[in-house]
Amino acid sequence: MTKIKIANKLIGEGESCFVVAEAGINHNGDIKLAKRLVDVAVDARADAVKFQTFKTEKFISKNIVIPKHIKSAESFFETIRKLELSEKDHYELSGYCKQKGIIFMSTPLDNSCVDLLDTIGVPVFKIASCDLNNLPLVKYIAKKRKPIILSTGMGTMEEIKEAVEAIESNGNNNLILLHCVSAYPPKVEEINLKAMETLRNVFKLPVGYSDHTIGINISLAAVALGAKVIEKHFTLDKKMDGPDHAASANPKELKNLISGIREIEKSLGTGVKTPSESEIEMKKSFRRSIVADIDIKVGDLITPEMLSIKRPGTGLSPKYFNSIIGKKAKRNIDKDELIKIEDFD
Repeated sequence: MTKIKIANKLIGEGESCFVVAEAGINHNGDIKLAKRLVDVAVDARADAVKFQTFKTEKFISKNIVIPKHIKSAESFFETIRKLELSEKDHYELSGYCKQKGIIFMSTPLDNSCVDLLDTIGVPVFKIASCDLNNLPLVKYIAKKRKPIILSTGMGTMEEIKEAVEAIESNGNNNLILLHCVSAYPPKVEEINLKAMETLRNVFKLPVGYSDHTIGINISLAAVALGAKVIEKHFTLDKKMDGPDHAASANPKELKNLISGIREIEKSLGTGVKTPSESEIEMKKSFRRSIVADIDIKVGDLITPEMLSIKRPGTGLSPKYFNSIIGKKAKRNIDKDELIKIEDFD
């Protein structure tokens, strides 16, 4: 399976999980808060921090019905418009990320936002689940010839296939698919992490998981199941005003998530079943060997009653127990002494 390169990071089999700390709109439209979110992502050792780039009037109608998970006294349109970042903010954030040594990402929601991010120099484009079927935007992004991370929330396999074909037919094969359940938060029984394996097998592409659940357990499980990208929303404070704060990870949870991911990666190993270095030493004490259960004299014919199987494991393996029955002892063997194969004719 092809590996995808994003900035200085390789994504695919044998590579560490690419962790995207999703700041999204949790800056509440304030560049200072946005920079604090970058600092949190850096402190947590995320690979990238991602925002959202949009002009409200270009992707939301004023007649939209407010989603159930958003509590607001004003219209959804006005709620979202207050969360926009200016072009100047984007350049400033990108520069700040470069200064801090973390990859700057953002999800564009219209063509002009794609152009802005391309001009800024983002190394990868993220396509949101809500635009999975927005093939004009998908194709426009694909033509930029940069790697793409595509979320598949709310999508059918047919819609995912159409989006993948739209990207690949426009000369872009640098694609990663993220399984996602677009609910805030989803019910545990709706998460269906095994869908990642389906996406990987069907499309032969690197896969990952975009997590909207409360807590970090599901993301950790996704890594154990082979996710090569994890995207997790985070916030400075879950009690802040705004539509996404409550379902986001706080700074401590984000740090615990990433340290947990790195620990899981180390634990996955190669898949080859063989004793570890630590186990090789333990075998000497914990395995058992054949020992004399009584004092055995030279010339004695060995019967089962003369033998026992005890620790340590540094003598003759118990699997040879029956092969020495009936043999004649070549030397005196003391009770509890380890048996050797050369002790018998």
